[in-house]
Amino acid sequence: MTISMDEMIQRVVRYDDLIPCRTAFIDARTPGSDRKENFTIIGPGVSENPGQHIHIKMPHGFNVGGARQPAGCVNSQHSHETAEVFLVHSGVWAFRSGHDGTDGEVILHPGDVISIPVNVFRGFECLEGEDSFLFALLGGDDPGQVDWAPYVFEDAAGHGLVLTKAGRLIDTAIGETIPEGDEPCRPTMADDVPRFRRLSSADLQAHVIADAHAPLCAETTLAARASGVREAPLLGPGNACEAVAAGKVSSEHGFHFRKLVFAAGGTIPSHAREEREVVFVHRGAITIGWGDHAVTLTPGDTATLPEGLSRQWHADDTQGAVVFVVRGTDSPAPPRWAEQATHQAKGDLAAVV
Repeated sequence: MTISMDEMIQRVVRYDDLIPCRTAFIDARTPGSDRKENFTIIGPGVSENPGQHIHIKMPHGFNVGGARQPAGCVNSQHSHETAEVFLVHSGVWAFRSGHDGTDGEVILHPGDVISIPVNVFRGFECLEGEDSFLFALLGGDDPGQVDWAPYVFEDAAGHGLVLTKAGRLIDTAIGETIPEGDEPCRPTMADDVPRFRRLSSADLQAHVIADAHAPLCAETTLAARASGVREAPLLGPGNACEAVAAGKVSSEHGFHFRKLVFAAGGTIPSHAREEREVVFVHRGAITIGWGDHAVTLTPGDTATLPEGLSRQWHADDTQGAVVFVVRGTDSPAPPRWAEQATHQAKGDLAAVV
């Protein structure tokens, strides 16, 4: 397959073009949480504000989003129905577990990844850096609704925000009213807290993949055919057909999450994949070419590459690149190299003749 340059541009979300929502969730006016920006990059996400901008709506089997916060800004304690994964792109962040944030805590730095299980209250705070950014993944095309800790509802009520059963955030302070047929949701109560799993600091740490400890390998199916590229499994089970070991967090997420480290001028030759592949640039720059076209991605940019598209990668010639990729399904197929596709096409033609 091939796509035009215009079609590819629709699949690229530049960091500088991200459109934030500052009232995405019920804690949007709570002091300490009122300066955060939330982004829905791919898929519907879990925003409670119907005005949240969705950059790319096509289903992927997972959702991609982001959060940008200044130092001291807090995302209140909440739980998700599907796995939630964060990559720290910039800043220093504290992740805390428990309905009041006191069960456990880990501190993450740029390049670190954490995967937080379902049915766990979690929250996070930016500790250092202005406009610090988290790249986020949620499992499934429909990740459901957010369960908030009891105190979040209590704080929101004092600022005129009401969450409805349909998952819609109503701002009574500006005159909004609950739509006919909907009604306020039942707030999480103290009696509900015991049904949520509790994680200690050690438990949380077991779900962290530190940037310095990611096991880079030059012998995966992809890296072995590339030049100056190493691949690290972060999340997901081992995948023998790609010669990829299990990530530190090896449970099934519905996707694999990997890190690619390119030396200056590193390249991956032309290949196609059977799954949609989402690319996030953490450091440096990477150029992805297909046919007669090419697009260059720089730090903070996100792109989704369609199934079957033959693409080649080339890192910046002076500084290389660090790129994170999401590959759909728990068992991605190996890359299909250009010469394999040519051989297959010849075989198909011979069969027809």
